[in-house]
Amino acid sequence: MEITWYGHSNFRISSGGHSILLDPFFVGNPSAPVDYREVDACDLILVTHDHSDHIGQALELGIKHDAEIVAVFDTIQHLISTGLPQSLGVGMNIGGTVERLGIKIKMVQAMHSSATGAAAGYILTLPEGLCVYFAGDTGLFSSMELFAAFHDIDIAMLPIGGRFTMDPAQGAYACKMLQCKKIIPMHWGTWPILAQQTDSLAEALALTAPDTELVTLEIGKPMEF
Repeated sequence: MEITWYGHSNFRISSGGHSILLDPFFVGNPSAPVDYREVDACDLILVTHDHSDHIGQALELGIKHDAEIVAVFDTIQHLISTGLPQSLGVGMNIGGTVERLGIKIKMVQAMHSSATGAAAGYILTLPEGLCVYFAGDTGLFSSMELFAAFHDIDIAMLPIGGRFTMDPAQGAYACKMLQCKKIIPMHWGTWPILAQQTDSLAEALALTAPDTELVTLEIGKPMEF
């Protein structure tokens, strides 16, 4: 399994010969190494909420690649009203699970705002057996402990930018509750208003969650897990 970071909270997971995009924000993303029209493969898209820096170009990519889009029900209905074929919309809600491409996709809560429906995160159980928690935008919340009770989380992809989401200290505490083996930080460095480095996260992890490994991806460079 490979993970590629396109900056901000935009990722590609390559698993089982399939390409899954998470919060595909390209237009307006100063960190994106490619234009969304250069994305050559897309089999599934996951959207955490409808803010423009997360829903991004989900609609355009879904239509171009005939890829299903998974999101909270109300956001899917909004996408359908703006041109998404109904057959490509996979609406769900917090607590539910769907399976696509051999991946079990569980939608979980996120503490954030959204104009349509509610903001969410995803816990993905991949065919390889790896468990990945993609938090989307969120503040810290105590129910993260429940995620660890039901899932053995290998990789947690967590926002650490502050202002709109958790900051590095809270991200480290989230790792303690999640009992995750690795953290991939996201939603940082995109604009000056966000945290600009991960050094403080590393320091906080050493104090709060020393068993969690910090994995800082290089934008545009796939990493194998």
